[in-house]
Amino acid sequence: MICGHCENSLPRTRFHDDSDNLVSQLFWGRVDLLAATSFLFFRRKGIVQQLMHQFKYKGEKEVGQYLGKLFAQELLDTKSFAETDCIVPVPLHPDKQKKRGYNQSEEIAKGMSAAMNVPLKTDLIERAVFTSSQTKKSRFNRWENVSSVFVIPNPEKVDFKNILIVDDVVTTGATLEACAQKFIEDTQSKVSIATLAVAYN
Repeated sequence: MICGHCENSLPRTRFHDDSDNLVSQLFWGRVDLLAATSFLFFRRKGIVQQLMHQFKYKGEKEVGQYLGKLFAQELLDTKSFAETDCIVPVPLHPDKQKKRGYNQSEEIAKGMSAAMNVPLKTDLIERAVFTSSQTKKSRFNRWENVSSVFVIPNPEKVDFKNILIVDDVVTTGATLEACAQKFIEDTQSKVSIATLAVAYN
């Protein structure tokens, strides 16, 4: 799936060892998180972009699951993530998921769930509004685009204390902020964030 040379050359961030890392700083003053991290640096035309393109658009879901397992193995050694009792992938709108065939964040979360021995939950939060692409939007416009799109249909049934929200790439953090804030406000859960990659120039 991934050769040994490529796996060894993955640009790991090691952010899980630093509570003040670049990803955590994205959310300071915006949403109260237990912790936030990313596994890899995402650079244009780099190996991470190539791998993510394969599992996001080419149907190679196993690549996402495998990278999720590698990621989770690092998090298991970190106290703030080792106490996770539920993993939730950022949901896609049903129309977008139907078109793509699967949710790429869910595939990453599957690998993490298996490695961490923590349940994966895909029915706790829904994306009720179809939003336009975030790619070319400013930070404020990204937040405005997703600030009210998530719904927790049965908050009284969310009885997990430490929820880990998983996504593929974090850029401004607007989508993750909206998703995390919904859990915090509606369920009083504690929330952490983990993304497979962080956009890095």
